[in-house]
Amino acid sequence: MDINNSIYDKIISDDLKLTQMLAIWHFQNKKLVFTNGCFDILHRGHIEYLYQASLLGDVLILGLNTDNSVKQLKGSSRPLVDQESRAIVLSAMQFIDIVVFFDEDTPYNLIKKVQPDVLVKGGDYKEEDIVGYDIVMQKGGEVKTIPFIKGFSTTQIIEKLKQ
Repeated sequence: MDINNSIYDKIISDDLKLTQMLAIWHFQNKKLVFTNGCFDILHRGHIEYLYQASLLGDVLILGLNTDNSVKQLKGSSRPLVDQESRAIVLSAMQFIDIVVFFDEDTPYNLIKKVQPDVLVKGGDYKEEDIVGYDIVMQKGGEVKTIPFIKGFSTTQIIEKLKQ
């Protein structure tokens, strides 16, 4: 197995490829889990969160903010790591099935396309405030939150580096 191909094949930027993969998984009655984020500086909190999310179904689909989207959300000094590099690192994790970019402030349109069975975000959200809650609940799915691990955040890492 060519490691480069297995990693790069998990990064989906083609809408047709995403549509085909979703059709296959739906046909196979796979339970689709969706989460999203910037994942600018990957740390232990991210890894444990993503692993816990992967346990909630058969397929973990990660929506990844593009560089432009991160700048809109976090300010002009972010991201520190470009979208291609973030996608490669994330797709190298065996429990993430695909990484899909989205360029908007929220992944609402991507969630609408994916139609996940489970929508997951970190514990700092109320389930009903999570973007896509309406889509998932309307189809009879689940919206879950996973508690953060204290002491692990990208902002804290950046602040520590500044000192």
